[in-house]
Amino acid sequence: MKHRLSIIVGSTRPGRIAPVFAQWIADFARTHDKFEPVMTDLADFDLPVLDEPRHPRLGQYEHEHTKRWSREVDAADAFIFVLPEYNYFAPPAVVNAVDYLVREWQYKPAGFFSYGGISAGLRSVQSLKPQLTTLKIMPIPEAVALPFYQNSLDENRAFTAGEQVENSAKAMLDELARWSEALKPLRGAAK
Repeated sequence: MKHRLSIIVGSTRPGRIAPVFAQWIADFARTHDKFEPVMTDLADFDLPVLDEPRHPRLGQYEHEHTKRWSREVDAADAFIFVLPEYNYFAPPAVVNAVDYLVREWQYKPAGFFSYGGISAGLRSVQSLKPQLTTLKIMPIPEAVALPFYQNSLDENRAFTAGEQVENSAKAMLDELARWSEALKPLRGAAK
C-alpha cells in the first residue's frame, strides 16, 4: 500500500513560484513506488490568522476552514513542505497553518523542497523545524535545496530539474518512505 504524501505549497503570496516546484515534486514522487502524492495548496484553504477559540490540542474546531484543513492533514502519512524564504524565515502562511492543528500532525515525517537565492531557502527550513518537532513531526535531513531558482526556470516559468535536484529528491523520498513506515504504529496508537 502506498503512503499518502501531502505536498504543502507553503506560500500564498501573489505571483508565487511555489506551485511550480510543488507540481514538479508531485510528478517526481508519482514515479516513486511508495507514494500517492497529493497537492495541498495553502491558498485553497484561506486560513486566517489562527481564529479557533479553543486550543488545537482539543480538536474542537468551530470553523469550516479548520475542519477542512484538519481532514487534509490527518489523511497524510508524510509531508513535503515547498518553501521560499521570507526575511530569513519560513513564510507566515505555513507557520500559521501548522499552528492550527496538533494531533493531525503527530508521528509523520516531513521533507522539504526549499528555494531562494544563495541560501536556497535553507533558513526557512531551519526556522520551521522547531515548530514541527514540537508537534511530533519528524523532519528528515534529506531535502531538495535550490539556490538561484530563477536560473532553473524558462520564460514561461517552467522548471527544469538538474541531476542534483533529481538525486536529492530521490534520496528524500526514499527516506520519507522509511520514516513513514517506521512511524505507522505510533500514528495508529495515537488515534
